[in-house]
Amino acid sequence: MKLENTGIEDMVIDVKPLNHLMGKHAFILGEHWDYERVTYDYKIGSKEKNITYYIRIQGYALEGDVDRGNAVIKLLTPLLGKHYYPHGVEYGEEENFPENLVERANKIVIKAREELEAYKK
Repeated sequence: MKLENTGIEDMVIDVKPLNHLMGKHAFILGEHWDYERVTYDYKIGSKEKNITYYIRIQGYALEGDVDRGNAVIKLLTPLLGKHYYPHGVEYGEEENFPENLVERANKIVIKAREELEAYKK
């Protein structure tokens, strides 16, 4: 599901402060990066058996290269996903998420966005 209206979507920021601040907020730079894209994941545990939730924030380079550390990244709308063991993460709108989880996810993204604001272009 999309976490809309968090203020992080369409934010433009240099990759170096982005990587630092996302790490500071427990977002892990996934192995899904390449020269033009980044993916940050935040793991949320669950009491449900074999279920883990993830917040995913993706971005792409408007200029520069991610691997060289000189990219300017435009962030996309964050996603909330549910991991089903052993099948993978589902981000579809047909997934059901507890209301308190959605609120928590929004707060996590907004807190990160507030700190990123100082570095946006």
